[in-house]
Amino acid sequence: MFDQYDVIVVGAGHAGCEAAHAAAKMGSKVLLCTMNMNTIAQMSCNPAMGGVAKGQIVREIDALGGMSGIISDKSMIQFRMLNRSKGPAMWSPRSQNDRMRFAEEWRLALERNPNVDFWQEMVTGIVVKGGRVVGVRTGMGIEIAGKSVVLTNGTFLNGIIHIGEKQFGGGRTGESASKGITEQLVELGFESGRMKTGTPPRVDGRSLDYSKMEIQYGDENPEKFSYSDETSPLKEQRTCWITYTNKDVHETLETGFDRSPMFNGRIQGLGPRYCPSIEDKINRFAERERHQIFVEPEGWNTVEIYVNGFSTSLPEDVQYKAMRQIPGFENAKMFRPGYAIEYDFFPPTQLSLTLETKLVENLFFAGQINGTTGYEEAGSQGLIAGINASLKVKEKDPFVLQRSEAYIGVLIDDLINKGTEEPYRMFTSRAEFRLLLRQDNADIRLTERGYQIGLAEQSRFDKVQSKKEETARLINDLKQKKLEPAISNEILEEIGTATIREKISIEKLLKRPQIGVNELKMLDKDLESYLSGFAQDVLEQAEIQIKYDSYIEKERQMVEKLSNMEDFKIPQKFDYLQVPALSAEGRQKLNKIRPITLGQASRISGVSPADLSILTVYLGR
Repeated sequence: MFDQYDVIVVGAGHAGCEAAHAAAKMGSKVLLCTMNMNTIAQMSCNPAMGGVAKGQIVREIDALGGMSGIISDKSMIQFRMLNRSKGPAMWSPRSQNDRMRFAEEWRLALERNPNVDFWQEMVTGIVVKGGRVVGVRTGMGIEIAGKSVVLTNGTFLNGIIHIGEKQFGGGRTGESASKGITEQLVELGFESGRMKTGTPPRVDGRSLDYSKMEIQYGDENPEKFSYSDETSPLKEQRTCWITYTNKDVHETLETGFDRSPMFNGRIQGLGPRYCPSIEDKINRFAERERHQIFVEPEGWNTVEIYVNGFSTSLPEDVQYKAMRQIPGFENAKMFRPGYAIEYDFFPPTQLSLTLETKLVENLFFAGQINGTTGYEEAGSQGLIAGINASLKVKEKDPFVLQRSEAYIGVLIDDLINKGTEEPYRMFTSRAEFRLLLRQDNADIRLTERGYQIGLAEQSRFDKVQSKKEETARLINDLKQKKLEPAISNEILEEIGTATIREKISIEKLLKRPQIGVNELKMLDKDLESYLSGFAQDVLEQAEIQIKYDSYIEKERQMVEKLSNMEDFKIPQKFDYLQVPALSAEGRQKLNKIRPITLGQASRISGVSPADLSILTVYLGR
């Protein structure tokens, strides 16, 4: 019935879809197993992609040849570039999406790839022989042979849904939990844990009074995620709104605390610190009289509204009563209540940097199974796991991104070396080289890497090469071109920057904080005509590189210094227990994680600078 597959992907959420797409595009024969073909690429929580640091990840997935950016663009209903008032390292693209169109576009993209097959059934276990995975086993007892397996089970592993004092098995509302895999992996020697996440109520938009809310428009000139020509920016956008909780809302919510699974101890798993439930917020931040609520449409044509900021697992009657005290929600009709979900995960210190497990060869984990939260984090792990599963079965070198190359590299490096005790979410502050890892240059950083492994197309590679060449030409020309005081001083005064006494290069003017490309166009008609000959992304790239040149150079020098440690390889069979000078904790952590380089060893929690020095001496011998 089934041939042997190169890669079997279990789970068709954001991680599973990216894994299946990447492996198939690289030429591997892929089977995507899901419990329900109608919920492929479901946006289980908010109908949005990107955000702070997450938007950078979507751009990186796209630059490498993944699909999250293209799918987001095709299903987008609003676009905003967050943090525009800050420096470019903080700019983060975010979209509101049509939930149904997002899932449909993903399914169609996968179906268009002849290397992807589908199977709708619960996978209850993996088949392991001689320490290597050789397939999966389904609920009907069918064994399907595969050279590698990628597990992307999301919140389904022994999932339990909580609404007040009610609890029932499920991986998502209306969908059953997945059983069998955790138990088998624990038997094989894996360590597992429990985490939780939550989602807010969905309401009928026709029952809301928007006149009592603040309007939140999309950007006037919206951009998009993907660097490809396959998608275009939005010409029209849907509006979102903002409202706030108040003292009455909080008092009503508190009446249900004794029936809240989080407060009465029935939920044991740790929840996401940076996306807390509304009851957690009013408990932890008791001094605050109100909390922000984002009112987000679920699509172009649906009346369903996502109540962002009101995630809860309180009893449904308490949710309903409290929600109706929010301005604009006085007559709100609820489609379904919010809930919390508890699920199994596997501490990611049990993985290598390729996301392959250390215990079982050719078995990969991606997404919430690794203790992360968020579509973007899941998608990026699925991409890396799919790439490496495909490369492994073809006996090719693994694909690893360094911390200095991508937010995806930071994410995986953090997970592998530090683990996580709460759902991990990416922030710009987690990246020490964030000025190099901007959202605007992900194509420059990563498209060549994606092209080399057969994931990014030739057209993508040619386009980014052209962008690099054009940017370099523009920067060089701006260094050569000079402006006369007589031509520019009057306008410089109007802009609010110092006048000039002698000829000055345009590059030097552009370094001033008051002057950008748009201001340059005002200074001289010939200059305006010249600049109009360049694409907007080239102009933006040149401006950023000129303005932040010294800071970017400092970060590059730091990367070079650290790269010496990254190049210092540690033999995989190195016996840390035979190095008595290492601290007890250092020896234990090094032996457990087994870093592949000295650089990776330096980032393991519990490994001291003294341990590194001792290790360097031993390795030098």
